[in-house]
Amino acid sequence: MKRRKFIQQTALSSTVLSLGLPQLSCSSTNSYKMGLQLFSVRDAMARDPLDTLNKLKVMGYQDFETYGFQADTKTIYGFKITEFKQVLDDLGITTTSGHYSFPDYFTASEEDLSRYVNQCIQTATILKSPYITWPFVKPKNRNPEGFKQLADKLNQIGEQVNSAGLGFAYHNHGYEFQDWNGTSGHEILMEITDPNFVKLQMDMYWIVHSGKTPKELVAQQPGRYVMWHIKDMDKVSQDYSELGNGSIDYTKMLPDPMASGLEYLYIEQGGNFAQSSMQSAASSAAYYKKNLQRFL
Repeated sequence: MKRRKFIQQTALSSTVLSLGLPQLSCSSTNSYKMGLQLFSVRDAMARDPLDTLNKLKVMGYQDFETYGFQADTKTIYGFKITEFKQVLDDLGITTTSGHYSFPDYFTASEEDLSRYVNQCIQTATILKSPYITWPFVKPKNRNPEGFKQLADKLNQIGEQVNSAGLGFAYHNHGYEFQDWNGTSGHEILMEITDPNFVKLQMDMYWIVHSGKTPKELVAQQPGRYVMWHIKDMDKVSQDYSELGNGSIDYTKMLPDPMASGLEYLYIEQGGNFAQSSMQSAASSAAYYKKNLQRFL
């Protein structure tokens, strides 16, 4: 039933235009697909994932980073994993990374964590997603001891994921760069994690919010930032904002993708939408294609 509904909905692209969402073509000369972290439109995905993905494709998005894999039911967005892969294939889009619920397994036994990692590997393999990503750290673990434990877990997961032929990455926020009596979570991770097993997904908003620059981080760990999250910062509140509507000038801020080791990039906006999540996704897509795509 879901696939039948999807086939019907692919004919609804015109409704996107009627909502004022621009239809954008993608240049074949660009090295990187324009990606989106689907958490940006989580309300729309919860209502109707098929319609949402169809509209995002019309905007010009080609690639996506997922969230919300349910290990107990082996589903994502209400679909069995094989069903969701068919949806992607029918639309001609891809998912190259997923944020998984690793923080929930922070205190789990090695056996339970390994079992969950295997479920993530199976999911990513079916989706043909090259990367599995650790998304955040819970507040109670944001301290030196917690990050030492985290680093060991990242190495364990990374080795297991790499042995399955996939890549593993850690996604930063801002708390990694807080000073803890002369050290920081970021420094701890860089000292302990094995770069062969643990790659990095750079959230540029949080880098800038923390007083750092993407170029500075790439210079410290060249070749390791294999994925980027690109999102803007509200000029007043410093909350999230649509690309081009905030204070981060990415025409000057973007690091060299080759030096970074960049493989995939995703636009993201976690909230503070000017009108709605889908309108913000459309606005950011238009800005990206006009102003940033030439750098990539």
